[in-house]
Amino acid sequence: MRSVDATLAADQILDALDPEQRAVATALHGPVCVLAGAGTGKTRAITHRIAYGVRTGAMVPQQVLAVTFTTRAAGEMRGRLRTLGAEGVQARTFHSAALRQLQYFWGRAVGGEPPRIVERKVQYVAEAASRCGIRLSRPELRDLTAEIEWSKVTQTAPEDYPAVVAKLRREAPRDPAETAAVYSEYEQLKLNRWVIDFEDVLLRTVGILETVPEVAQQVRSQYRHLVVDEYQDVSPLQQRLLELWLGDRQNLCVVGDASQTIYSFTGATPRFLLDFRARHPDAEVVKLVRDYRSTPQVVHLANGLLAQASGEAAAHRLELIAQTEAGPEPVFTEYADEPAEAEAVAHRIRDLVNSGTKASEIAVLFRTNAQSEVYEQALADLGLAVQMRGAERFFERAEVREARVLLGGQARSGDWTGLAATSADPLETQVRAVLAKRGLTAEPPSGSGSVRERWESLSAVARLAAEFASANPGAGLGEFTAELDARANLQHAPTVEGVTLASLHAAKGLEWDAVFLVGLSEGMMPITYAKTDEALEEERRLLYVGVTRARRHLHLSWWTTRTPGGRGSRVPCRFLDGLRPGSTARPGGGAKGRSGAGAAGGGRKRGPVRCRVCGSALSDARERKLRRCSDCPSTMDEGLFERLREWRGDLARARSVPAYVVFTDATLMAIAESRPTEIRQLAEIPGVGPAKLDQYAEDVLTLCTGGSESPESPESQECDAGDTTDTSDALDSEGARTDT
Repeated sequence: MRSVDATLAADQILDALDPEQRAVATALHGPVCVLAGAGTGKTRAITHRIAYGVRTGAMVPQQVLAVTFTTRAAGEMRGRLRTLGAEGVQARTFHSAALRQLQYFWGRAVGGEPPRIVERKVQYVAEAASRCGIRLSRPELRDLTAEIEWSKVTQTAPEDYPAVVAKLRREAPRDPAETAAVYSEYEQLKLNRWVIDFEDVLLRTVGILETVPEVAQQVRSQYRHLVVDEYQDVSPLQQRLLELWLGDRQNLCVVGDASQTIYSFTGATPRFLLDFRARHPDAEVVKLVRDYRSTPQVVHLANGLLAQASGEAAAHRLELIAQTEAGPEPVFTEYADEPAEAEAVAHRIRDLVNSGTKASEIAVLFRTNAQSEVYEQALADLGLAVQMRGAERFFERAEVREARVLLGGQARSGDWTGLAATSADPLETQVRAVLAKRGLTAEPPSGSGSVRERWESLSAVARLAAEFASANPGAGLGEFTAELDARANLQHAPTVEGVTLASLHAAKGLEWDAVFLVGLSEGMMPITYAKTDEALEEERRLLYVGVTRARRHLHLSWWTTRTPGGRGSRVPCRFLDGLRPGSTARPGGGAKGRSGAGAAGGGRKRGPVRCRVCGSALSDARERKLRRCSDCPSTMDEGLFERLREWRGDLARARSVPAYVVFTDATLMAIAESRPTEIRQLAEIPGVGPAKLDQYAEDVLTLCTGGSESPESPESQECDAGDTTDTSDALDSEGARTDT
């Protein structure tokens, strides 16, 4: 029986929830599917569900396993459960939970010492490629590594890879047969050296659970209740592991939002969320649509973005209902170039800080990590500190580890000789006095960089001391160091003061009072290489995630050219059509490509690419680029091809980049066969995206039309480094695959 106190505590847990959240919390026996929109309190709902289950006796803490996708999210969940009195619940990432099981059961299931985990798999992929006689540039190596990761999480074996790629019509980064060969050699290399990679942790755990029934039974006996957060992001491999954990039981609660699926390049799919009711006909489904995060103005824009979407995920979109008071309208701004945008954004941020908004409550979000530098510099020029999302974990920073050691030693010794504080002073004063030994001053150092980052970390520890003292009157340095230890174990980090700079992928799950979405120009958002309907819709969802990070202030901006003095041919992101002032919605919600130099894909039509000679459908990447079968007659202008090659070589040497970064041979052949005379025709050639049109269109068209005036010399051209690597050609070396 429950005690009176336990009953009251359980009722108090429910008092903090709205009707839909309460429905989640009281659905203690599965299967349960929670469809939770952005800002609707999904983490609150599921942590209160676990806490309510523990308080009522329906769940034993040690028998609950809650899994999510990032260490930060797992740490936050553990922190909330601890606050709610549900300590002992295992809240982990999929990989962390699997690794614990793998290490624990290896001796019994396999025998001997378990393999060690490789720290940098890219080195093994590079060696495997070399053994296959394949030389790779750093971007190519990164893309190939990501492709191997995708293959493993989708449970695709090396020998099956070419067929799977063809069946899915997946745009592979290089020839599928080469990828399969390197993939196979990579797996053999790991086996020979008795190491495993990140994906192997899941694969090996799945293998043990599938082949050793007594181990599977023990795991299922240990974990009677399973909770999965961000369920729209599970891969087929993670789903298989989840099914093995669950067995034939029904106590499963999943939470997700198909409109926030943004990691398909890692193998994530919303399919398991959308099909949950089909697999579990008796499932209780609860929808959370009350948005407690954003103003009605922000919510209206977010709903408008999804209203124009297409595809199955869009059909299951959740219409958010704002619950906060009204705020300012989102601001849309066009700039001449990226530096102008960065400078203006920095000044707006300074105004917000001067008017009372904390720097830690402001974020600048961009599509690729390569965009961060110009904004970091602009903020530093105004004396504003920054923090990069996705950097080293807070409690793993050297200065934070030192601070914990110093504070622990001071608490044990009690000797305040030589310090600017005593044991009678407030806790924050004591902490600041101790950390002054490691560089914590009353005022922050000027500029940015490692010195400022160190100061921000130490300052965050001091602020945490003030918060701890406020919540625990009379607590001393000993109690505070114990709190730091507990937080470190939970990865429950304090907030660091400073404007956050992050990619849209890294911003998932976070929120700020003010959000600046920058670089929303066609070719950057949606990204150049997003050419299929599915890829474009994922780009829309990525922008939706960015919009829904904002609580009150939302600024959206774009530039017409990335480099000062360049041709202003870029246009605003198509997803904003009909939403920004002065624009109109396009048929199909703007998902179709635009024509003109600023359009991603140059407005080319999607669908089967057919040979322009015989009309056959083309599947080979090279044939699609040439737009003809390899055995159909070529109409290439040999003289033009050689002029293009010579121009490309001069430009590549001047910029110290490989020639294929400018254009691949296949693209030059396609240009020499098509002989375009205007930008629209050039934009229709695969491999010629907006970035390359901005930089090379004038030169290429001059060569194609046989103009007497030679293209401008490479030495006199400005090199837009971001657009050079952010291409739609065979080398897609932009860093989206590594954003997460």
